[in-house]
Amino acid sequence: MRDKDLRPFRLAVPEAVLEDLRQRLAHTRFPDEPPLDPWSTGTSVSYLKELIDYWLHGFDWRAQEAKLNAFRQFTVPMAGIDLHFILEQGNGPNPMPLLLSHGWPGSVIEFHKVLPMLTDPARFGGDPADAFTVVAPSLPGYVFSFKPGQKRFNIEEITEVFATLMTDVLGFKRFGAQGGDWGAFVSSRLGFAFPERLIGIHLNFLAVRRDPKMVANPTPEEKVFLLFSGIFVGFSIAQEQEREECREALLIPTRVLVPYFAPARGVVPPKRSG
Repeated sequence: MRDKDLRPFRLAVPEAVLEDLRQRLAHTRFPDEPPLDPWSTGTSVSYLKELIDYWLHGFDWRAQEAKLNAFRQFTVPMAGIDLHFILEQGNGPNPMPLLLSHGWPGSVIEFHKVLPMLTDPARFGGDPADAFTVVAPSLPGYVFSFKPGQKRFNIEEITEVFATLMTDVLGFKRFGAQGGDWGAFVSSRLGFAFPERLIGIHLNFLAVRRDPKMVANPTPEEKVFLLFSGIFVGFSIAQEQEREECREALLIPTRVLVPYFAPARGVVPPKRSG
């Protein structure tokens, strides 16, 4: 391990940033609710109001910050950026190195529940022999692996950075890789480009070709897949060809992120007492 290159990382968002967010949420201007069934044309306005109210008055950012800071985190200079990652040592006789790749729009916080289970299975009734040493990077361009003006990375470049992190920086000769959503593309590419370094890959999203014309006479099951693929392809094209417009539309009014992402992720605002 190149210890001299690793810098400990701890998240501490300035209070001024949080206050700016609160002010913007407090000044949200809601549209009217169409005189139709709720959710028939998009996000329910009543749901949106409830979720914004929770975000403003009930959500505790500092608690989330502390949850993330409970893990060992580092940054390391790689490929012209500062790559952020969680590194949690497994508690077992021979923990397997495991690389976790998050998706879009996601972050390493997605792993906060599963990390202790992977690193210390005995604590949850499992076998210590099944322990993993987990490395969970923030994808280049995402959250803590991003600074304004830095270069952008495609899947091939992300894969090369992650393979270098695991072998050259952290010293693992071979490792497993797991990913979902965009992270599934990273893990799949790792298996293809660096088979000699991979013990295996695990995916909870299939990074497969999505071309509605790729099957001439589809079965009923294939028709369902192709129908979904067509929707996915349209979404992907919008994100790829108009990515800056999408980014600006979502980030300039921060609250736009809520109706765009929360319903798809099944977010339900907790009921406030009183």
